[in-house]
Amino acid sequence: SAQWLTRAHGTHARLAGLVTVRQRPGSAKGVMFVTLEDEYGHINVVCWTNIVEQYRKALLGTRLLIVSGDTQYADRVRHLVARKVEDVSSWLGDLDVSARNFH
Repeated sequence: SAQWLTRAHGTHARLAGLVTVRQRPGSAKGVMFVTLEDEYGHINVVCWTNIVEQYRKALLGTRLLIVSGDTQYADRVRHLVARKVEDVSSWLGDLDVSARNFH
């Protein structure tokens, strides 16, 4: 995530991190917000409804994600708008990691 902070708006990125928060507020019309964390900081991920439907199992059940998408930067807030999601939780072995989920 440290290098990602220097990427310009609209550039492609592929980032990995532990899933720390999942949010799917009713007012978001099916959009899911996921927060990933790596050794350098947090990554805010936006998953539009088509991505949520396509990668539902990975988004709801994973502990470690790789997300490919587009960098969105506005008002000093940076998001990764997901295009592809990969569950790589198996890389964690027996490490106990859980996310806070808000719906």
